[in-house]
Amino acid sequence: MDHCAQPGLLPIEEALVRICNQLTPVQETETLVLHAALDRVLAAPITAPINVPAGDNSAMDGYALRAQDCTATLSVIGQSLAGHPFNGAIGSTQAIRIMTGALIPAGADTVVMQENVQRNGEQITITQIPEMGEHIRRAGEDIALGHLVMAAGQRLSALDIGLLASLGIAQVTVRRSLRVAILTTGDELLPAGAMPATGKIYDSNRPLLSALLTRIPVDLIDLGIIPDDLPALRSAFTTAMHWADVVISTGGVSVGDADYTKEVLAELGEIDFWKIAMKPGKPFAFGRLGQGWFFGLPGNPVSTAVTYHQLVVPGLRHLAGEVISPQQRLDAIAGHALKKQPGRTDFQRGILTNTNGVNTVISAGLQNSGVLSAMAKANCYIYLPAEQGSVAEGERVSVIPFDQFIR
Repeated sequence: MDHCAQPGLLPIEEALVRICNQLTPVQETETLVLHAALDRVLAAPITAPINVPAGDNSAMDGYALRAQDCTATLSVIGQSLAGHPFNGAIGSTQAIRIMTGALIPAGADTVVMQENVQRNGEQITITQIPEMGEHIRRAGEDIALGHLVMAAGQRLSALDIGLLASLGIAQVTVRRSLRVAILTTGDELLPAGAMPATGKIYDSNRPLLSALLTRIPVDLIDLGIIPDDLPALRSAFTTAMHWADVVISTGGVSVGDADYTKEVLAELGEIDFWKIAMKPGKPFAFGRLGQGWFFGLPGNPVSTAVTYHQLVVPGLRHLAGEVISPQQRLDAIAGHALKKQPGRTDFQRGILTNTNGVNTVISAGLQNSGVLSAMAKANCYIYLPAEQGSVAEGERVSVIPFDQFIR
């Protein structure tokens, strides 16, 4: 049995449900120009204001004509180019030269690709008879006028923005950005760039969280490194709670004599829970802080990263109004034995490969919660449920590929 799997630890699945059940999505909205809306969450559904394509058009370079005339010699009476349609209609045994994307002229019902046409001056004959309607893209074939294009709660990707631009939409209404404050605690911490000192380590957690939070995205305030001092920590949390929707701290939620974070959170807010049956990341706190919320993450950098990704990210996305789906999971073959004791859900850091359609996963390196280098090399979690013991080489395991919120 995992020596850290004490009775009363909250299963991670239950912790996530409790987090999301308490967080009410922000209701305030803002309207942004389209190019500024990347990764923002739609506040209202979007329906198509036009057909895409707007009109019947050619899928090939060739000739537009009537299918019933394909056995005859036809007269070429004009051309239709993308952006420069043919003005008029074709009649019996007539055709027009047409280019990909150009509008189909009135009277035509088929496009013959140019490779299947012999041309002599302004006369053509068809060498391979097409089916009626061949090589025509119909109006609204991609998106029909009035069709639901995107639902409220969708996070806008770059492709989504391109799609909206193709509909002529220049601005969108989105939920406002979350306001998030971050801080780290510990007398042992130094900021990057400071001179090394005996007994000190560099703070990697705030730069890590600052970078990851750009993927949500949020309005961020960085409160820096707070020493292991009760008044200093109280002051930092008081400052944060008057501005932020969410305060994220790292360190100080364990059981050490100088771990004051829990004490201050209990004083200024209300702790819902603070121990999770997961590895890495058992000491994890969640609760109220003023009118907002707090997440207290462990101090070890891998524990910070994993608890942030597995618990904070779903909470923030829900709070931002996003409709989220469960994480993708894949089956894979363990490339070597994996150590695990029953008791806590384990998110081991792994490297997933696919050879000839077969997924194989191996450990990314040392699984200690302080070894960030192994997580930096990883591309997935090897997900081992709480009741799972050690895994033999060749055994099937579940893996969770890293997404944009942790890369």
